[in-house]
Amino acid sequence: MGAARRPRPVVAAVEVLRRPELAGRPVVVGGRGDPSERGVVSTASYEARAFGVRSGMPLRVAARKLPDAVFLPVDAPEYERASEQVMTALRSLGAVVEVLGWDEAFLGAVTDDPEALAHRAQQAVLTATRLRCSVGIGDNKVRAKIATEHGKPAGTFRLTAENWSQVMGARPTIELWGVGTKVSRRLETLGVRTVDELAAAPVDALVTEFGPRMGVWYHELGQGLGPTTVDDRPWVPRGHGRETTFQENLTTPAQAREAVRTLAGQVLEDVAQDGRAVVRVALKVRYAPFVTTGASRTLDAPTRDPATILAAVLALADRLEDREIRLLGVRAEMLMPDDADPAARTPVRGRI
Repeated sequence: MGAARRPRPVVAAVEVLRRPELAGRPVVVGGRGDPSERGVVSTASYEARAFGVRSGMPLRVAARKLPDAVFLPVDAPEYERASEQVMTALRSLGAVVEVLGWDEAFLGAVTDDPEALAHRAQQAVLTATRLRCSVGIGDNKVRAKIATEHGKPAGTFRLTAENWSQVMGARPTIELWGVGTKVSRRLETLGVRTVDELAAAPVDALVTEFGPRMGVWYHELGQGLGPTTVDDRPWVPRGHGRETTFQENLTTPAQAREAVRTLAGQVLEDVAQDGRAVVRVALKVRYAPFVTTGASRTLDAPTRDPATILAAVLALADRLEDREIRLLGVRAEMLMPDDADPAARTPVRGRI
């Protein structure tokens, strides 16, 4: 039902189903559900978003914006259960289902009436889970994904080559899939503020700013171009990562190194269960008060050896600055399997 990089309002919807008395109230899900603690918003209901509460926002900031909101802890197992129910319902439709995240997927089908398929998908999900979803229809994945933003909440919208410029042309580039705050600001330095301006921008200028691969990608994105293949192979993560926000800052290098070792141990357990070799490790750090940076290292050769992987992570930890630390994260990237792409399908994409 869509392509998500972070939890969406579906989490709040799941919580409301569990607690019907929360219907219509602003709900914020994040951390242990205590806004006095350090933690970030995982997701918020539409009622909370109307007051400016957004995913990734510190819980304390959310509480200042909306002190009367209901704050709940993250319950990942429950959300995974709901996700599996959603995907099972979608597969029952006979379309190709490509899972992008636990609350989003592409549906691929050859049909003269994609709206009918979209409504069938919505009804299937509603019947199976009591959750409502928005569905975007497009002639490629980019347009289908962006169309869901125009279909929410719980509606449908079609975005194709015919209406791309009319719908998206005057909108800011940040509304494109894959363009965040940093990229949109870099585009502004090139005089590119809208989607139409991105489509018309000189490719050479974009390549100079973003590199040969991403520069071309952003130029095509401005035109709404993108892949059309819907792939129903099981999703394979590029890597595994763990991170934690400390309720009290780490104040010594010894504390930081021990915390990195603990996180690395958790990542190594994930890697061992996955079974693929690690090719690169990364360390994320957020210094007090709120400065985030990171470093990574490519291994000499792909390996499954825990000692080699741990040594590479600890070598990154040796480069930490002697400053108070509020967050640390460890990530291991792995070899991806070699698989052939299946035949292309017309993507219909939606989001719960």
